[in-house]
Amino acid sequence: MSVKIEVVEVTKPEGCNVIFGVTHFIKSVEDIHEAVVNSVPSAKFGLAFAEASGHCLIRHEGTDEELRRIAAENLLRIGCGHTFLLVTRNFFPINVLYRLKQVPEVCTILAATANPLQILVAETEQGRGVVAVIDGHKPKGIEDEAHIRERREFLRRIGYKF
Repeated sequence: MSVKIEVVEVTKPEGCNVIFGVTHFIKSVEDIHEAVVNSVPSAKFGLAFAEASGHCLIRHEGTDEELRRIAAENLLRIGCGHTFLLVTRNFFPINVLYRLKQVPEVCTILAATANPLQILVAETEQGRGVVAVIDGHKPKGIEDEAHIRERREFLRRIGYKF
């Protein structure tokens, strides 16, 4: 048996975030959609889910047609069954992560980021699976006091700390 490893770049519009994870049932696409709109009622997003049996289709939902198309196209290129990709605009993943983790079908969340994202995919005769995700860039050093102050000020400026 042989294994081929491929790096798949996730593409998204400037200013958007993505959430990538593993789930296990066709019902996931509707339940994840509901979790997002129940957390952020005005959310703009596209969602795609890859079936791993039956028709093996990319199922998709969302509130923004462009983001819905982008999520589906990315997930088709990734090509791993039982994965999902959420492409969001105008809200941060932190606004929905807690609720997504409570969706019964969601097994795990592998990335939630605005950074460049690569998915390492293994392919065998049976199909494809996620090996790992590469989220952003490697560290350049350790923060100093000025960076600590900058981080704390940033979190307060955007309203996540008081």
